[in-house]
Amino acid sequence: MTAVLTEAEVAPAAAPQQRRRRVPGTLAVVPLLAFTAVAFGIPALAMLNGAFSVKDPTTGATTYGTANLTVSLHGAYLTALTGSVKLSAVCAALGTVLGLLLAQAVVTSRFRALREAVLTASGVLANFGGVPLAFAFVATLGNSGVVTRHLGLTDKGWNLYSFWGLVIVYLYFLVPLMVLTITPALEGLRAQWREAAHNNGATTVQYWRHVALPVLLPSLLGGLVLLFGSAFSAYATAAAMVGSAVPLVTLQIADALSGNVLVGQENVALALSLDMVLVAGLVMAVYLPLQRRSARWLA
Repeated sequence: MTAVLTEAEVAPAAAPQQRRRRVPGTLAVVPLLAFTAVAFGIPALAMLNGAFSVKDPTTGATTYGTANLTVSLHGAYLTALTGSVKLSAVCAALGTVLGLLLAQAVVTSRFRALREAVLTASGVLANFGGVPLAFAFVATLGNSGVVTRHLGLTDKGWNLYSFWGLVIVYLYFLVPLMVLTITPALEGLRAQWREAAHNNGATTVQYWRHVALPVLLPSLLGGLVLLFGSAFSAYATAAAMVGSAVPLVTLQIADALSGNVLVGQENVALALSLDMVLVAGLVMAVYLPLQRRSARWLA
């Protein structure tokens, strides 16, 4: 009876201490939430306000409607949006396959120095883009590039400033990104699974088809979605290299904001941005559940 009373007396005293410990942790998150609200909330509200604001060219009066969104889904704007989705899908599919093969070669390599070198290079190349990347490819594989002139690629129909040329340039940073994404999942494959499959008479192809790939599927799909989002949002590399030769939604947004084609299309550019946000939201809605499922499999 004494022991029971002692525990009953101690429990209420411990509860305030736990509450006091939680309060500082909650307060520490407030600056982060405030920064997020300012850095992302204000631009998002401005984008929504501009996307739904329609200005009468005659009277100059501004009303709210969906005219800008309607324009953003027709004509050249729809072609650019479709081109960005197509380019991103192709780059993501190729980057996933090539990244998986390279990551598997690195994980199974017996040379630790090679593994560390490839992973380090992948971390650097995954963040290499923009104008420097475009200049590097133009100087190497452009119409007057070193490799192009040395191998006579122009006579063979090679053109860097095209859809497939842009795909090659994007793969330069998407494949390393896939290597970094899929390597932890490959390292999570247990050696016992392969041994058990071989002991039961399974070949290497059967092991990958029935054991490894089903386990890696959430990570592969998550990497595919991540590569799609990275290619979909890229701007500087395409702007510096192909300009308007390849229709992309990011280039259309820049032209609308700067008035290069038509004047007074700023709100249409914001509507195009909203279209991109919706596509990115769908991408993240698929990516996050896949990552959680992958963590359960490989835990």
